[in-house]
Amino acid sequence: MDYKKEYEKWCADAYFDDATKEELKTLAGNEAEIEDRFYRRLEFGTGGLRGVIGAGTNRMNIYTVRQATQGLANYILSQDGQEKGVAIAYDSRIMSPEFAEEAALCLNANGIKTYRFESLRPTPELSFCVRHLGCIAGIVITASHNPREYNGYKVYWEDGAQITPPHDKNILAEVAEVTSFSQVKTMGRDEAEAKGLYHTIGAEIDDLYMAQLKAQSIHPEIIAEAARGIKIVYTSLHGTGNLPVRRVLKELGFEQVYVVKEQELPDGNFPTVAYPNPEDEKAWTLALALAKEKDADIILATDPDADRLGVYAKDTVSGEYISFTGNMSGMLIAEYILRERTLNGTMPKNPALVETIVTTDMAKVIAADYKTALIEVLTGFKYIGEQIRLFEQNGAYSYVFGLEESYGCLAGTYARDKDACVAVMMLCEAAAFYKAQGKTLWDAMLAMYEKYGYYKEGLATLTLKGIDGARQIREKMSAARENPPKELGGLRVLAVRDYQADTRTELATGAVTATGLPQSNVLYYELEDNAWCCVRPSGTEPKIKYYFGVKGASLKDAEEKLETLKAAMLA
Repeated sequence: MDYKKEYEKWCADAYFDDATKEELKTLAGNEAEIEDRFYRRLEFGTGGLRGVIGAGTNRMNIYTVRQATQGLANYILSQDGQEKGVAIAYDSRIMSPEFAEEAALCLNANGIKTYRFESLRPTPELSFCVRHLGCIAGIVITASHNPREYNGYKVYWEDGAQITPPHDKNILAEVAEVTSFSQVKTMGRDEAEAKGLYHTIGAEIDDLYMAQLKAQSIHPEIIAEAARGIKIVYTSLHGTGNLPVRRVLKELGFEQVYVVKEQELPDGNFPTVAYPNPEDEKAWTLALALAKEKDADIILATDPDADRLGVYAKDTVSGEYISFTGNMSGMLIAEYILRERTLNGTMPKNPALVETIVTTDMAKVIAADYKTALIEVLTGFKYIGEQIRLFEQNGAYSYVFGLEESYGCLAGTYARDKDACVAVMMLCEAAAFYKAQGKTLWDAMLAMYEKYGYYKEGLATLTLKGIDGARQIREKMSAARENPPKELGGLRVLAVRDYQADTRTELATGAVTATGLPQSNVLYYELEDNAWCCVRPSGTEPKIKYYFGVKGASLKDAEEKLETLKAAMLA
C-alpha cells in the first residue's frame, strides 16, 4: 500500500466526512504518523478488529468498521443467514455507539436483520443474546481492557462464541476481498427500521440474562444467612458492569455493596485510571481506599466490557488486602463448584473443567481430586466456548467450568464467553460460604495451597509498536524456534511444544508427537520440577507475551522460583 497516495485520497475524496479530512490535514509534515496510519489496512484478525481510534486505514473509524462489516455481511449471505440476523452490543468506549450503529446499517443495507442494544451492555450478555435470539452472528464493539485510545470489533458466531475455524478464516477471506470503499453498502436508520431490518433490544434480554446468572448459584440459602454481614466493594472502572453486577448482587440478597462513586458512570476517557484493566494494580487505588474505610471483606473490579474480574481479599492476620491473580480467583470458584456440586449431588455425568494452556497447573490436580476431566485449549476464551459446543454435539463431557489466566471464567453454558458478572456472583457466594465458617477468601486460598501445592504463575510483556515492532516480533519468534533453550532458570527443558508446527519434541529422546491443538504461533516449554513457560505474540496488541508457572514448597519458595524463571526467560 502506498501510504502517501492513500493519505492524499482520504484528504480529498468526497466519501470521507469533513471531520476526518480536518483531522488528517493537521498531520501534514508528520511523515511517521501518516505512514503508521496508512501503511496497511487495520488487520482483521481471527477475532475481529482492534486498534487506535482515528482517521486512516490502520485505525478504528466508521470507514474501517463499515469495510469489515461488509466482508462479514458477504459471508453471512453466503450462509443464507440474513433472516436469522445479527445481535450487536457495545461498551463505554469512545465511538462505541457510533461504530455499533454503522455496523448495523451496513448489515441492513445488505438485507440482513440486526438487533442492536439500546445502550451499552457487557460482552457476555451479547454472547447469551446471540443464542437466545437464534442469530447467525453477533458483534461487540469493545477494546476490552486496552488503553483509552483503543476500540475494537469482535465477531461471534451462532453458537455464541467468538469465531473459530472454519468461520474465522472464511470471514477473514471475505473481509480481505473488500478492497475498496465503493464495495461497502450502508443505508439510513429510518429506512432500515421501515423495512423491518433494524431492531432495538434492551430490558427483555437483561431480565433473561439475569435469570441465567442467578441460576448458577449453588447455595442461595447460605447467601441469605451471610449476605447481611459480608461487605463488598465494587468498581466497574467506568465500564458496562455497574448495572448488571449491582443488580445480580442485590437480587441474590447481598446488602452491603459499596460502589466506587468516582468510577461508577460509563466514560470512555477513563478519567480515574490510565489503563482500565483489573490486572493493573494502579487501577485499584480508589477501590482499596474505600475498602479500608468500610472494612470490606472483598474488593471486585470488572473491565470496561465486563468479561474480566479482578479481586482483592482481606488477610485477617495482617489486616491488609491481598491481590488475587486470575488463576487464583478462578481456582477458588472452580474448587467451590466442584466440591459443592459433588456434595449436593448436582454434578453432571462426565464433568469437565476447561482451561487454556497458559492457565495454572493447579487446575489439573483439582480436577483429578474431584474425578473431573481436564481439557486444555489454546489461549483465547473462544476455544473454551468451542468446547461447550463440541460437548453438546458429541456428548463426551458435561461442561462445569472454564477459565483462562487473564482474569476470565465462565460458570454455566448460557453464554459462550467469559463473564465477569457470573464470576462476581460465584465469588461472592464462595465468600459468604467461607465467612459462615469464620474464614476469608484468602484463608480459603491458603488452604488450597496447602492441599494441592503452592502453584504460582506470572506474565511479562514486551511492547513493540509500528512497522519495525511487527518485524521484531516476527524475528524474536523465529529465533526462539530455531534455537530452543536446553535449560531455563537452572531447570532442564524436558519438551518443547510448537503449536505452529503442531509438534511436541522431547529433548532427551528427540521423539516428536502432535500437540493435538489447532495451529497457532505459540511456543511452550515443559520444564523439570513442575515448571513451564510459554511465549506468543498478542493477538490484539503489538506485544510479545511471556507466561511462566512453577510449583513451590511454600509461597516464598514459589515466588523465588518464579522470579528466577522469569529473569531467565526474558534474558
